Amino acid sequence: MTETPIRVLVVDDDMRVARINAAYVAKVPGFRVSGQVHGAAEALDFLATHPVDLILLDHYLPDENGLDLVRRLRQLGHRTDVVMVTAARDLATVQTAMRLGALQYLVKPFTFAGLRTRLEAYAALRRTLETGGEAEQAEVDRIFGALAAAGAPNELPKGHSPTTAELVRQVLRSAEGPLSTQQIATRAGISRQTAQRYLKLLERGGRVTLALRYGETGRPEHRYSWCPAP
Repeated sequence: MTETPIRVLVVDDDMRVARINAAYVAKVPGFRVSGQVHGAAEALDFLATHPVDLILLDHYLPDENGLDLVRRLRQLGHRTDVVMVTAARDLATVQTAMRLGALQYLVKPFTFAGLRTRLEAYAALRRTLETGGEAEQAEVDRIFGALAAAGAPNELPKGHSPTTAELVRQVLRSAEGPLSTQQIATRAGISRQTAQRYLKLLERGGRVTLALRYGETGRPEHRYSWCPAP
């Protein structure tokens, strides 16, 4: 029996970007683009008459930002899943998106492969949840970690959290220049030791560069910068 396609609404103020994102979605098996809109009011009007499973949502909209739109949707009783697809990189926006229940946060610009891995993880999550019943702790951990790990360049070693790894990545991506371990830890809200573990992991994977800054006395300070994917 053929599975029902997952219906997706693309919300982006830029018509060209919306068309590109919709074309990406259409290339992923099991997904169907239900519509493209370019503002919060248009999205609300569309959702009032069209059933949608997933919204690919930009934050920067002309009439209302994406996170405010998510708040309104929840107040109106819409339970549609949301994946943020936006150029907004500040940690306050990322954190608010998490608290409002966004399942993923994809920073522009991104590749088709980056979006595809997240959509495939979302489809797998839906299949798992549709089975119903009860779950053991291991299954719960797998469900909560599935989307956070989607798109990671390598599987994380045992004892590393995909959510913490993403926080460290977002701190580095949004930084205007190299940061020290303590600065990264403070911005991510984690301990210095934890930040150091994840920075070493990202450095081994070629995602951060390490430089030394020498002061007048004492040991040199390690400074980290994000390396964009080739």
